Amino acid sequence: MVLGETSVSVLGVRHHGPGSARAVRRELERLRPDAILVEGPPEADALVALAPELEPPVALLAHVPGAPARAAFWPFAAFSPEWQAILYGTAAGIPVRFCDLPAAHSLAEPDEEQHDDGLRTDPIANLAAAAGYDDPERWWEDVVEHRGDTPFEVIAEAMAAVREGHEPDGREARREAYLRKTLRAAVKQGHGRIAVICGAWHVPALTGGLPPAARDNAVLRGLPKVKAELTWVPWTYGRLASWSGYGAGISSPGWYDHLFGAPDRPVERWLAGAAAVLRDEGLAVSSAHVIESVRLAHGLAALRGRPLAGLGEVTEAARAVLCEGDDLAVELIQRRMVVGDRLGHVTDGTPMVPLQRDLREQQRRLKLKPEALDREIDLDLRKPLDLGRSHLLHRLGLLGVAWGGLGESRGKGTFRETWTLRWRPEHDLALIERAALGTTVAGAAARRAADLAGSGGASLADLTSLVERCLLADLPDALPEVLAALSARAALDTDVTRLMAALPAMVRAHRYGDVRGTSAEGLAVIVRSMLDRICVGLPVAVAGLDDEAAAGLLQHVDAVHAAVALLSDDDASPRARWLATLLGVSDRHDLHGLIEGRLTRILLDCGELDDAADRLARATSRGQAPARAAAWIEGFLAGGGLLLVHDPRLLGLVDGWLTGLPGEQFTDVLPLLRRTFGGFAAPERRAVGERVRTAGHGERAGERAGEQERDVDERRAAAAVETVLTILGKAGR
Repeated sequence: MVLGETSVSVLGVRHHGPGSARAVRRELERLRPDAILVEGPPEADALVALAPELEPPVALLAHVPGAPARAAFWPFAAFSPEWQAILYGTAAGIPVRFCDLPAAHSLAEPDEEQHDDGLRTDPIANLAAAAGYDDPERWWEDVVEHRGDTPFEVIAEAMAAVREGHEPDGREARREAYLRKTLRAAVKQGHGRIAVICGAWHVPALTGGLPPAARDNAVLRGLPKVKAELTWVPWTYGRLASWSGYGAGISSPGWYDHLFGAPDRPVERWLAGAAAVLRDEGLAVSSAHVIESVRLAHGLAALRGRPLAGLGEVTEAARAVLCEGDDLAVELIQRRMVVGDRLGHVTDGTPMVPLQRDLREQQRRLKLKPEALDREIDLDLRKPLDLGRSHLLHRLGLLGVAWGGLGESRGKGTFRETWTLRWRPEHDLALIERAALGTTVAGAAARRAADLAGSGGASLADLTSLVERCLLADLPDALPEVLAALSARAALDTDVTRLMAALPAMVRAHRYGDVRGTSAEGLAVIVRSMLDRICVGLPVAVAGLDDEAAAGLLQHVDAVHAAVALLSDDDASPRARWLATLLGVSDRHDLHGLIEGRLTRILLDCGELDDAADRLARATSRGQAPARAAAWIEGFLAGGGLLLVHDPRLLGLVDGWLTGLPGEQFTDVLPLLRRTFGGFAAPERRAVGERVRTAGHGERAGERAGEQERDVDERRAAAAVETVLTILGKAGR
């Protein structure tokens, strides 16, 4: 196409197509343009020069400062035609400019329009259907990716046919108007040979007779505008394997990367790589397997009339030969190779906020490399390196950068942590949004904690959790403000259940101050104050509870009891105060059976009761309602059945109560008892059953034999019998 004295070549491509990328590179070398226009936000023109130093996949990140929801990414892989055009231009000293709608306008559009392509139909799907293909990906591979060259003229004609009668609207019309505006500006600047690399769908809008400039200016007039900032950020193949805002997602980035990097014998190289992946997992795969799978892939391609085996053929060959039909092994190849785990890299010269730079320095110092796939690390907090890693991950968590997820540690004690790490591109956006909080991760996390504490909307539980997080993250500068807010909130909170819910985190935080060597001055005073208020309020809180409320309160009691056990051994007064409170409450007659039974068990385990058997006997006597007795037993036996295994007297009392119930009452309490005993571990249930069986055939049998051997004094018993008969109204019969 010629505009004035300028020759314009519009190269329609498929975003992230390896065949398109190679063809674009060859065509640029043939055309030798003096200007290259690439689809993308023009605010990123200044960032083009950094491209040769980056390691794809990377993405342009555009965001509106102070509005994290207003952000967009333009990803590039090594096999993206646009990326190859950028590399060619920068290497040859040719100006490379982006020509799509500015991010300042696209980010100002309503949310529902930001990800609207304006396409009423998928053009590739239409062309594939016209060629008799039911899979657009497979059609594109056959006619473009697997050819030695890409027929740009043919693609332009095909797209013109698909777009016949199509009227762009919405965002598509604005984008194409700006594409033409940029093209006209490049022509006006005197360039003689211009190459435009854009999505194949837009080729008809840039070729032939362009509409008058006034018409495009009218489309662009009055567009909303915001302040947008742009930079390069690392991207992942996992994120590339999804539909982006402009519809350029691909389902197999790892496969396309392979096609781009291995143009010769791609099938053989791919299946050899798949065999290596399976061997790494301990699966036996030989060279003969690889040879046979290659033959099968080529045979399938020939039967289907394909010029080269595609992903479908090599996957079927791998499933049948390498994996021997095992879908789990196929899934491993899919995850490692078809999608891939590659994470891009940007250099230190890339524009970054100080918070990003500090994190990069921390990652180097602590030897924590960002990776795209989940990686589990175990930390021993007694080692300075691991302790530093823990502090960094906890600080990032406070900033909303969930690089690591804390899991259950395999080791014992509080000196171990297990983290699962996975870096996502969105983390860079989160760091940019938190940049105003500070120039370092530690400083920003401390400021964030102080802001959360001073927001006024934080609950008591939120503040106690925040104290714990500050200690885990080693943020002593933030603790005074957080503790002050916590103290003020605790002093005003009159709900004893909220105090009980908050205390365990406070006690853990106090303990971490000892374990991690971090200062928590003033924390002990708050813990004591909260525990004193709990002890005062608990007797009132236990009154008049139904089953659900009793169960809820009991969870808080157990949590507080466990927390009190963590308090320092050199000060026994909090523990003594707590146990004295439980003892006083347990003697009340208006308690729910569940609570009374549980308190009895807690006090027994702590050595505070010597009449537990008597309490059990009273609770399970015939005068008690069966439902209450069952609830008492449930509370008493909560936490395991070892008590019944090792205390035959208590086992005998429970067994005697249960066997003495009439049939109707036994049926009523059976569901409650099954719930109680169902919570025991299987070995505990077997041990309890064995104890009952032994007692039944041993001790009880001996007792019955002794009774039969004893002489009964009929004369002395007659008076007692007469009294009983009188009470029963049967005297004289």
